[in-house]
Amino acid sequence: MLGFSGKHYKSLDSKGRVIVPAPFREILSLSNSSKLIITNDVFDKCLCAYAADEWQKLIDRANELPQTSDAVKFYMRRVIGSAIESEVDKQGRVLVAPALRVDAALNSEIVLLGLGNRIEVWDRSELEGMADPARIDKKTIKEELAALGL
Repeated sequence: MLGFSGKHYKSLDSKGRVIVPAPFREILSLSNSSKLIITNDVFDKCLCAYAADEWQKLIDRANELPQTSDAVKFYMRRVIGSAIESEVDKQGRVLVAPALRVDAALNSEIVLLGLGNRIEVWDRSELEGMADPARIDKKTIKEELAALGL
């Protein structure tokens, strides 16, 4: 599967639906799916949306982990337990469930970020605060990325 990429500014309608960007819909169609599995991020105040095949890989990996581990329990509850499957409708929209909108504090203005195997869904003002380069230790991040080969 090709990866999701790009930054798209969108609006949630009054029913909590958002138009999935055309490039993202193309990737879904290549995997013969019109569904996204939308869930909470583990730590950040955003949502993650996965194509069905990527979601299944994540479920399989999670199920192989020791289910008695506190970290795994937290992950299963926060991520797997909050996941909702949502169909992309004929107008290219997907419903973001009310509970997930609350968890991520989504207002009407949102940002969809393609991150390879997933899409992050952010409230626009929250992302602008998180992604502000002035808020990070650039030297530490640069060193860590270099150590990882990026």
